[in-house]
Amino acid sequence: MSVILEVTDLNIEFHDHIIPETVVYDFDLTLKKGEIVGLVGESGSGKSMSALAIAGLLSRKDMKKRGSIVYKGKDLLTCPRSELRLIQGNDISMVFQEPLTSLNPVKTIYDQVEEPLRIHTKLGKEERYEKVLSILKDVELRDPETVMRQYPHELSGGMRQRVMIASAMITEPEILIADEPTTALDVTIEKQIIRLLKRLNKEKNTAVIFISHDLSLVNTLCERVLVMKGGYIVESGITHDIFNSPKEEYTKKLIAAIPKLPAGIYGRDGNE
Repeated sequence: MSVILEVTDLNIEFHDHIIPETVVYDFDLTLKKGEIVGLVGESGSGKSMSALAIAGLLSRKDMKKRGSIVYKGKDLLTCPRSELRLIQGNDISMVFQEPLTSLNPVKTIYDQVEEPLRIHTKLGKEERYEKVLSILKDVELRDPETVMRQYPHELSGGMRQRVMIASAMITEPEILIADEPTTALDVTIEKQIIRLLKRLNKEKNTAVIFISHDLSLVNTLCERVLVMKGGYIVESGITHDIFNSPKEEYTKKLIAAIPKLPAGIYGRDGNE
C-alpha cells in the first residue's frame, strides 16, 4: 500500500491565553491507502486536535503549529488556503461526534449531502441527485427518497450519523477522519456504524483515521493504533500487538478498563 499522508513532528500551541499552551507534542503518523488507524486516549490527550490539524480545520491565527502534514506533496500546514479548500471535504473528509450540532437544522438532508458535490464537482443537477440517492443507499438508510426531504431533527441519532458519513463519503475521499462517531449512540446502533465504516473502507479503499477513547472499538476496527496521553503518543503499533503485549502502564490501564462484553458482540470478523 502506498503512503498517502505523512505527519511529522506536529506540535500545536494555543496562543489565545495569557500563557501559551501546547496541546500536541511531536506527533508522527504515516497513513497508507486503504488502511484504518486508531487514535485513542482520554479527553484532552490531543487526539482530536491532531485530527483537526490533518483536516485543516484549525485556525492559523490564534495558534502556532510546527512540523508538517504532507498530502500528495502539499504541506497542509503551510499551503495557501485556496489549495487547502480544494482538499477539505473532497480528498480529506471528517465525521464529527454529534451530528445534530454539525448538521444545519434549516436545510434538508438532500441539500446538505449534495453540498460537497456543488463545491468540488461540475456535475449537473440530475447527476448530483443520483449521487446523493446512491450514497444514502450505500450508508444503509431505509427509504432514502423520503430521508432526502427531511430535516435533521426528524431523524434518529443513528440516521443522522449515517447522513454525516454519506456527506463525508460522497466525493469518494482518500482519507476519512471519524472523530468519536459513535459516542452519542446506543450500543446496537454503535455496532452498526462500526460495521458500516468497515464495509465502506473495504469497498471504497478509503483510509480511515478513527478517533476514540474506547479501546474496544479500536480493537474491532483498526489495523494500527496510536495511544495518546497529555499531547504525546505514548505507544503505537499493530492493534493486536498493543492489546496482547502493551508496554506502557497507561495503555495497560486503558485495556484493563474495557468492559467485558458477551463474546462476539464486536468480533473483528464483523459477525455476531
